[in-house]
Amino acid sequence: MTADDLSRCRLYGILDLAYVDAGSARKVIDEMMDGGVDLIQLRAKAQPAAQIAALAAELHSATRERAVPLIINDHPEIARIVPAEGVHVGQDDVPIAEARESAGAHCVVGKSTHSVDQAIRAFDEGADYIGFGPIFATPTKPDYPPIGLDEIRKVHDAVRIPIFCIGGIKLENLSGVLAAGGRRVVIVSGLLQAKDIASYARSAKKLLTSAL
Repeated sequence: MTADDLSRCRLYGILDLAYVDAGSARKVIDEMMDGGVDLIQLRAKAQPAAQIAALAAELHSATRERAVPLIINDHPEIARIVPAEGVHVGQDDVPIAEARESAGAHCVVGKSTHSVDQAIRAFDEGADYIGFGPIFATPTKPDYPPIGLDEIRKVHDAVRIPIFCIGGIKLENLSGVLAAGGRRVVIVSGLLQAKDIASYARSAKKLLTSAL
């Protein structure tokens, strides 16, 4: 996955096993891809590494066929084994350089950031992209206070890599995120809990592309 490939991505979906049963994961990612999701992350906080690796390999066979990059959350060693297109780490995980060494040179490395200062540090550390949030309150990250819309333009002025706004973003507030300067977003619960995942993703993608 090249920097140009990454820069073209607008809608980032997370397949979070806190919301989706592993047995439904393949069906859900197919629906996400049908709706035009550009990147898919596998997030499995409560599962053992062996189970995550097996599921990641299964999902990658589907995403690779449709040229949708698969990102592994927290486990760079699994990204190398699969081999997935990327890995994502948090503030309390291994440094970017260590994640890149474990995942392999073929992988992009993203990092979660919760302030403009953290975003700048991630950029200086060599992250290929960042997640920036939570923009709004979200049950996915209950321990983090929402950043709010005002910081979105500031972080885009400060950091010259792809920035994916994340945290409580749904169709009903996506226009506000874009009006505040957002260009790329991550949607988690709004997407996974939609009655029609593909239709929901298409609607979000339409808003994102119309804002270019």
